[in-house]
Amino acid sequence: MEKSMLNPNELCQAGINSAIGKSKLSSTQTILLGILAGAFIALGGFCSTVASHSISNFSISKLVSGLVFPVGLILVIICGAELFTGNCLMITAFLDKKIKLKSMLRNWILVYFSNFIGALIVVLLLYFSGSMGLNSGKLGATVIKTAYAKSTLTALKAFCSGILCNIIVCLAVWGSYAAKDVAGKIAIIWFPIMTFVVSGFEHSVANMYFLFVGLLAKNNPIYAKASLLSNSELSKINMGTILHNLTWVTLGNIIGGALFIGTVYWIVYGKNSSNEKASNKKIANIPTNMIENK
Repeated sequence: MEKSMLNPNELCQAGINSAIGKSKLSSTQTILLGILAGAFIALGGFCSTVASHSISNFSISKLVSGLVFPVGLILVIICGAELFTGNCLMITAFLDKKIKLKSMLRNWILVYFSNFIGALIVVLLLYFSGSMGLNSGKLGATVIKTAYAKSTLTALKAFCSGILCNIIVCLAVWGSYAAKDVAGKIAIIWFPIMTFVVSGFEHSVANMYFLFVGLLAKNNPIYAKASLLSNSELSKINMGTILHNLTWVTLGNIIGGALFIGTVYWIVYGKNSSNEKASNKKIANIPTNMIENK
């Protein structure tokens, strides 16, 4: 009977194989898939705000937002796309000496900036479609307040929140390798992603959407007035504070995904497997007569 899921050792190898495949994508493939991933995450962010923005109860609002947001990563995994935060797991293949550092960094850089392009495309489409005006402009006001909260985070808070976020996101991606059917993959993605959203942790690609849509929305007097933020507070949503947030959140995401998940799982399950394979290869190369003489 075929197993319904992979065990941890097989899971680690599946992660390594996935990273090898990613490293072999052409620049065009990587960029296009990166744009799609950025768009998927942005759409998930938009839908989560629409679903939760008018709920006054803090806990219920967070829960509803968390229930909707995972659609972004589900589309990335099921339909196929390249997401920077998930690709931090490529470090397993680098540690296993299956890909070079140059290949890993090339993928990260291309994917990161193409994720930004995808998120920005969705930001522009949503803003100029008038979607921010839903619920008499209250949606636009919520978008501004979200951007303000993220823009005013200190470096330490953004960094630590980024670490926590990508620990959870990479666990969702890592776990999705274990499932062999679509329903299983959706389940293992859904609950961890819901956890990070409800917890309010910082995701660099999601922030590309939340920060830039807020930057546009604050220029609409109706949305700005409904946000109840002062002009001084609105002025804090600018390119400088956006880059500040993205820099520290991105660094945190890398530490959380590449170090705490990718590196740890490779040490536990990948390193010993590699050593065992190397040992078996050496034994296989020993002439038969030498083994018999022993």
